[in-house]
Amino acid sequence: MKYAAAISAAIVLFAAPALADGDAAKGENVFKKCRACHEIGEGAKVKVGPVLNGVIGRTAGTSEGFTKYSDAMKEAGAGGLVWNEETLAQYLADPKQFVPKNKMAFAGLKKEDDIADVIAYLKQFPQ
Repeated sequence: MKYAAAISAAIVLFAAPALADGDAAKGENVFKKCRACHEIGEGAKVKVGPVLNGVIGRTAGTSEGFTKYSDAMKEAGAGGLVWNEETLAQYLADPKQFVPKNKMAFAGLKKEDDIADVIAYLKQFPQ
């Protein structure tokens, strides 16, 4: 059992989609699927989901002005989940599997290129 943490970390590392450098312009187009619930950029406002400015580096379940996170998402953040390229890639591929019982109704992006492109787009908005 003393190796369980190392084995779990290895499984997560190797299960993560391989990230290529995404194309932010293509990511802006893919992000249209997200706009029903999320805004990003100057003047972005909270909608059904949180504003995604500064999501890279943010602790899961925390966003100024957004109060409707699921208990599962808040617990994931309290447990150390921070959004980076790898964790976002896993979440965007299958939100319900990555954070079970979260509120996001989106089924996920199935193409690795779309995921990389959206992440490249999100990276343009550090705050």
